[in-house]
Amino acid sequence: MYDILIKNGTVIDFAKNKKLVADVGIKNGKIIDLGRCTESSKETIDAEGLLVSPGFIDIHMHEEKIGNSADGDDYDIANKMLGMGVTTAVGGNCGINKQSVQEFSNFVDYNGAPINYLNFVGHNYLRELLGIDINREASRFEIEKMKHMIKKDIEDSGAIGISFGIAYSPGITSDEIVNLCKIEDVTNILLSAHYRADSSESLDSINELIEISKHTNLPMQISHIGSCSAFGYMKSSLDLIQNARYEGVDVAADCYPYDSFSTYIGAAGLKDGFFKKYNKTYKNILLTEDPYKGMFCDEILYKKARKEHPEMLVVGFVMNEDEVVEALKSPFVYVASDGLLNRGQGHPRAAGTFPKVLGKFVREEKKLDLIDALKKMTLLPAKRLGLTNKGDIRPGMDGDITIFNPNTISDNATYIEPSTPPTGIEYVIIGGVVASKQNKTINNRLGKLIRRDKLSFN
Repeated sequence: MYDILIKNGTVIDFAKNKKLVADVGIKNGKIIDLGRCTESSKETIDAEGLLVSPGFIDIHMHEEKIGNSADGDDYDIANKMLGMGVTTAVGGNCGINKQSVQEFSNFVDYNGAPINYLNFVGHNYLRELLGIDINREASRFEIEKMKHMIKKDIEDSGAIGISFGIAYSPGITSDEIVNLCKIEDVTNILLSAHYRADSSESLDSINELIEISKHTNLPMQISHIGSCSAFGYMKSSLDLIQNARYEGVDVAADCYPYDSFSTYIGAAGLKDGFFKKYNKTYKNILLTEDPYKGMFCDEILYKKARKEHPEMLVVGFVMNEDEVVEALKSPFVYVASDGLLNRGQGHPRAAGTFPKVLGKFVREEKKLDLIDALKKMTLLPAKRLGLTNKGDIRPGMDGDITIFNPNTISDNATYIEPSTPPTGIEYVIIGGVVASKQNKTINNRLGKLIRRDKLSFN
């Protein structure tokens, strides 16, 4: 007897690049049958007219600080992830951990989570713990201390690798990064990096990350390439990455489907010269939190918020959407949210990324192919992360499944209400158990911590 039988749904055969109508039988957390399933089941889902997809995998998001929530909602952003069909996500990106990897991992291990989590160790977070000024390079002694901390997080907490936020700490050098990655007895890890600078400096920044991958012999994931190069430089950036891949460098990228970025208003990147660089004005910056929620800036408000509320999340409307789509079409660029929220406030990508791609760019505008888009949400990030049991619908794979209506799926999150759930996500199943039905959470602690020792990045 199956635990769950999904009948009459449309399934993607990624190997043959085609759609087929099939039943899916799930038992003990695994897909055990695909095709015509005749056994009885404890629960049956009629998926006629719906697409039965592997659960979406968000290779780049920003986890919440959990374990000390005043309102009892430890999983502010994870619940939004679940609502848009994400079953597995990677936190600790851009060099940022909101708490120690050990503390976060222990909490998930003990309490479960709405989604499965993987974590990076954030380089910038470690620099901050050691009191290293953002404008200077770490000393050899400090690098050795960070290497010890990283090794401990990898071995004790299962961290999958190291993330870097070079733009947030301008004093970081390539040598510091390369030396930091030379950790005794640690080779099977993934690197991820928020580049040094964007726009006219994007090519140099991407080349720096390619060179780091060469010198460390470690795979490099370039973060949110849209906000790096969607200023007239996307084609050249993609060509640069493709040429490196031809040469055998293991480099790839991710991208969110919006023409606006989000960060803290006190970030180093929003310093003097920001507006001249992009040929924009203060009016292109939207404040997303009280006391200025929903207000576009003028010079006075911008400087006041930056001085008095440096941790406030803001949105900057600066990128070219056509270049974002160009990135999403590239075979080595995966869909990712870069989701970042503060008490439910921030950028709509945290609740709308995957439905927006499938609704706007696939169905409405036909700029992306459905199967290609789903690969970038499931199979490709699973392979990148070494998740051999996720990202596909076939016997033996984990029962992480998102069932959606391809005719209605749409993002509803806005810049004013960034947590509004999408339309068209009918079921989300994690580990063979229904976690969400029609955007109503049924079980929100089914997710687990996925540890590095279960993965292989090479």
